[in-house]
Amino acid sequence: MRPYSPPIRIVVGLLSALLVVAAPVACRKPAQPSEAYTQAHKRFGKLYGEKGDDAFLDPALAEVESLLAQVPADSLDAPAAQELRNRIQTGKQQAAAHEKAREEARAQAREPGPGSTGFGSDTGSSAPAPSGSEPSDEGSNDGTDDADAGTGTGVPGVGTPEAQLASSGCFQKGEPLEVKGRGRRDRWELADRPACRQQYASLQDQALIIEEGKVLAQVPKSSIQAIPVDGGTGPTPDAGR
Repeated sequence: MRPYSPPIRIVVGLLSALLVVAAPVACRKPAQPSEAYTQAHKRFGKLYGEKGDDAFLDPALAEVESLLAQVPADSLDAPAAQELRNRIQTGKQQAAAHEKAREEARAQAREPGPGSTGFGSDTGSSAPAPSGSEPSDEGSNDGTDDADAGTGTGVPGVGTPEAQLASSGCFQKGEPLEVKGRGRRDRWELADRPACRQQYASLQDQALIIEEGKVLAQVPKSSIQAIPVDGGTGPTPDAGR
């Protein structure tokens, strides 16, 4: 008996079908990196390195977003481009919220409030009285104030970490403020030392309001003498009169 073998026509048909299925896979090009993403990543890194979180409010960020929009969906860098887009959007929202908070704090600090005659103090004093230990500290340092004053990296301003104020040797923590609409906030002022007054002359009459460990606002002492306070005793029935 002759052994059975499938007709040649069937074998040829199966081979043709396999070739048709495999052809698109063989012809598909591998994913390529995107030059647009490379440029966007480089520009964003440079901008953020120069301005920090303020980069999210800089008009130059629009160029970065434009480059990210040019990254092909099938590019090797498409996931990274989408991640950078998300980071930029989140950063812009947070930066806008922080800027709005700073503006509100400045406006509230300048707004006269009822029943308050002082700068965050129940006694109505416009600034905290210097402690009795400061004159002796100044006399006992024997010129070490100059060394303390040199530990800062620049003139503090909005966004400066509170830790930098503490480590500079030229700033002292004042009495907390009860800021209208924001609650109790810490306050820092320039220490009354000759070397510090010379190095930070522009901050002699300024108060630095702290929120979340950073300087939220920098305002003149003379303009914030009427911040409402509750003295830690809670609201009273006639507090609004």
